[in-house]
Amino acid sequence: MRFFSDNAAAACPEVIAALSAANRLDTAYDGDEWSKRLDGALSDLFEREVEVLWIATGTAANSLALAALCPSHGAVLCHRDAHIQNDECGAPEFFTGGAKLLLAEGDGAKVTPESVETLIGGIRRDVHQVQPHALSITNATEYGLVYTPAETAALGELAKRHRIGFHVDGARFANAVARLGCAPADLTWRAGVDALSFGFVKNGGLSAECLVFFTPGLADATRYRRKRAGHLASKGRFLAAQILAMLDGDVWLRNARAANAAAATIAEAAGDRLILAAEANEVFIKVSADEAASLRAQGFDFYDWGPGEARLVTSWDSDPAHVAALASAIRAL
Repeated sequence: MRFFSDNAAAACPEVIAALSAANRLDTAYDGDEWSKRLDGALSDLFEREVEVLWIATGTAANSLALAALCPSHGAVLCHRDAHIQNDECGAPEFFTGGAKLLLAEGDGAKVTPESVETLIGGIRRDVHQVQPHALSITNATEYGLVYTPAETAALGELAKRHRIGFHVDGARFANAVARLGCAPADLTWRAGVDALSFGFVKNGGLSAECLVFFTPGLADATRYRRKRAGHLASKGRFLAAQILAMLDGDVWLRNARAANAAAATIAEAAGDRLILAAEANEVFIKVSADEAASLRAQGFDFYDWGPGEARLVTSWDSDPAHVAALASAIRAL
């Protein structure tokens, strides 16, 4: 009974069917009929004209987005616990050609305008220090919290005032939208966002992520960077087909709602053990080493998140029986 990571979830049936349908002769790279439909499909979703690139991994999507926003001599502002800081093996620095990550504070891995202003305020405006060129947030965050439209817009206003780019790592963007019930536009361009890494793999995709540019021109050089980085898949139709299949009929939202609902069941069972509100599909609880061993002995798989803490992650295909069993086991500790 696996609650280790939503990366381990199966690909949803719609994705598998789309791959089969795309398994025929067509133009190579990104000239196929599926890739050509992405701009229109995502423009419809976000209610404005956007430019879209498929990418195989979230790490590459984040790093290519930041390379579009930040020069090699600049700095990217992010949370101390951001995925781009702790879990991408220096990829943002590599893709940008050496840009520095500057780390802000905030509960639940959420930055605030105040914490970002404090960070910017400590930078001298001279050539001896890197200057800020981009702000990157994660929605939902690495601790399962979501940025509301108002919170995102406040950061977008700050980015505009300081004339820096604004990127959203949306590995679990679907979970944030499902939680809030808002329009995707409210968490992106309407709030001042320039680029979004729109995650599909954690939400039922197989091997496709989506890089969405809201600011005209940013995609131009990124097409070359994608090729140079080795991420221009020769059979790109298989990536585009996955994304289109999950957009069709709002499969992406259906899957995210299922994952969120499973997490809510576990969070309710956790009671006072809950470390942070479970706003998306991650649940963080307090457990002793013996209690964690007891849960594992019953067949539950999960991450140890720190001394006396565990992370439980649900997915679109979490078995309701397994979710109920885990909830019961936590209550019985």
